[in-house]
Amino acid sequence: MKYLVFCLLMCSGAYAQELEAFRIFDSKGKEVSFEKMMDKVSQNQVVLFGEFHDNPISHWLELHVLLALNKQVTGSKLAVGFEMFELHQVKALNDYISNKSYKALKDSTELWTNFKTDYKPVLDSAIARGNIPFAANVTRKYASLVFKKGLAALDTLPENQKKLMAPLPFPFDSTLTQYVELIEMGKEMHASGINFAYAQAIKDATMGHSIVQHVKNGEKVYFLNGAFHSDFHQGIMWYVQQYLPGTKVGTITTVSQKDVRKLQKEHLNRADFIVVVNETMTSTH
Repeated sequence: MKYLVFCLLMCSGAYAQELEAFRIFDSKGKEVSFEKMMDKVSQNQVVLFGEFHDNPISHWLELHVLLALNKQVTGSKLAVGFEMFELHQVKALNDYISNKSYKALKDSTELWTNFKTDYKPVLDSAIARGNIPFAANVTRKYASLVFKKGLAALDTLPENQKKLMAPLPFPFDSTLTQYVELIEMGKEMHASGINFAYAQAIKDATMGHSIVQHVKNGEKVYFLNGAFHSDFHQGIMWYVQQYLPGTKVGTITTVSQKDVRKLQKEHLNRADFIVVVNETMTSTH
């Protein structure tokens, strides 16, 4: 975080053009301010922030998006979800919300290596403001099972384990471009290729289904996920709208460029708002 603050301060000096950390653009490539982005995105019932997991700029902005949303939404009316927390970790997360013991949370879950520096500030801020942090993702071993053996393997699971994922069978559209890409990639790792897309889809479906439960409770949802899970208005967003048609979803995503002053064409329409980060500042890990 100190590295990021240094970079942001340097951006105001003579070398701003070379050292500028990020800029924000709308889907058509027009540069916008953080305030403009928040004015638009906060009008939605669900806000998805597609991040680079190892990018400090993403995490710094995620915290400020949360702070901005809390100026518009009263405490418990805002639910804050995290891709990293899986449904079997609900108790561990709830225990942390109650007792704030980082050691207990770390000992009972498989925290990502940068959790303490990059995600814990967001989680702690949500707790401090009375928001509702929630686990959302499928247990990773089940996604791995799908990749290795296909969707049929889920039918053999006990009913209590099936509760740790989206209701089966879950919808799937193999024509969505994100899944088409995974199918092609999967052909290099698996005989059919489709299982790679299924493994991603069960994550997207489970996160989408988890989000919808909070929307049904009348809560606005702010959700942090890897960019691929929501880019091009697919993945999680597609599933949210399958499970609760008409839900208003706003998307923010992160891309990396050498020059942050203009959005490259391949990133147009990737999300409602695109955060372009300087590729020389993409990680502190």
